[in-house]
Amino acid sequence: MRKLVMIAAAAGLFAGGAIAQESTVNGAVGGAVTGAIVGGPIGAAVGGVVGAAAGTAIDPPPERVVTYVREQPVPAQPIVVEREVVVGQPLPQTVVLTPVPEAPEYAYTYVNERRVIVDPQTYTVVQVVD
Repeated sequence: MRKLVMIAAAAGLFAGGAIAQESTVNGAVGGAVTGAIVGGPIGAAVGGVVGAAAGTAIDPPPERVVTYVREQPVPAQPIVVEREVVVGQPLPQTVVLTPVPEAPEYAYTYVNERRVIVDPQTYTVVQVVD
């Protein structure tokens, strides 16, 4: 039984990365399935809520936004933050964001030598553009 729980937990960890790139619906479904495997019906309910939150937080931006950000020049003054830039984590509020003209729900900046697409309301990193 313990081995089954460990396998289910490991599968949930691996599935988490895939779920993070999907939409809210897929996040909720994946979270519910993983939660049900690990914790039964209560785990399914909790997993569905957590999966939906993760799916909402990091939906990838449309390709036109990514293309726009890639085409922008690198600023003369580099911005450096002392922590790693990670999808789903906020940037410091002191970082200057530039809005994406055709998609005001997104902004971008160039931090730690990387182009970053951000939710301008929360400063949460949506995508790191390489």
